[in-house]
Amino acid sequence: MTENPLSLLAQVARIPVFRSAAEIPTGFGPTVASVGNFDGVHCGHREILSAVVGEAHQTGARAVAITFDPHPEQFLRPLEAPRLLTPIAQRLSLLAGAGVDAVVLLPFDAPLANLPAAEFVRQMLAAKLGVRALHEGSNFRFGRGAEAGIRELEALGAELGFAVRVHSAVCTHGLEVSSSAIRALVAAGDVRRARWMLGRPFSVVSTQGRGRGIGTRLLVPTVNLAPYPDLLPAFGVYITRLRVALPAGVRVFQSVTNIGNRPTFGEASFAVESHILDFEPIDLTLNTPIELEFLLRLRGEMTWPSPEALKAQIFKDVARAKRYFRLAH
Repeated sequence: MTENPLSLLAQVARIPVFRSAAEIPTGFGPTVASVGNFDGVHCGHREILSAVVGEAHQTGARAVAITFDPHPEQFLRPLEAPRLLTPIAQRLSLLAGAGVDAVVLLPFDAPLANLPAAEFVRQMLAAKLGVRALHEGSNFRFGRGAEAGIRELEALGAELGFAVRVHSAVCTHGLEVSSSAIRALVAAGDVRRARWMLGRPFSVVSTQGRGRGIGTRLLVPTVNLAPYPDLLPAFGVYITRLRVALPAGVRVFQSVTNIGNRPTFGEASFAVESHILDFEPIDLTLNTPIELEFLLRLRGEMTWPSPEALKAQIFKDVARAKRYFRLAH
């Protein structure tokens, strides 16, 4: 499965996104739903969402994903919260691509954080959404202080008239899939194994950064990403794919990307800099959406003894990237 967030952005507009309980229309149910953070919308998430969509369509209900913004950890423990795999716009795109009929995007604030589990189920799932079946992973926790789990959820379901479908963790290549595991792999630069768990390349969606005299037309084969607040791979050099959302459609380029402080040239200056291999000039403004897919890490960041040594290594990096793309076809 190879969803492309740039192409999926348009799909968000095709489904309702309710940003509070008050926005959910009266009589919206019955629904089949899943509650989760869905960071990354990885293989495990998509297996659950596929079951939600399948059961909903078989029973004449609506398929709904219920998620939160900000991520609960960012509200509850802001200094310790992880950087996310997918900021909210990208997460909504991927949820839309999973086939749900609607997304409920709840603001995670003090009232929600302090809401008892039973009240969340009664107020949101039963009263607002008319849930007939709820699909969750076996480690699902919810409610004030994560007080409740599957056992409590099943008891509430029996009381309120909905079924609880419990899903085991998904494993791929012998690895158990989870958002935290993927975040650790990306942070370490292991984008290859992160791709196994995500079911697609790890990517960031942003715009080009200011500087280097770039105007309204890209005339040089280098793109710097704008400052990006969420998760990036470890410093190093990567084989990447650059997607640019132009009025005529999405253009795709092969690229090599350096993430780091560019230590060879004196004062450190952090950048995410992509060199396009199959370059041609395109119209590109500071607001043009760009998606950068990370395919393979070539090496870590290094300080070179001279610009000439760095240039020689860059030629080697480019040659390896071209071979990668040639063999991928």
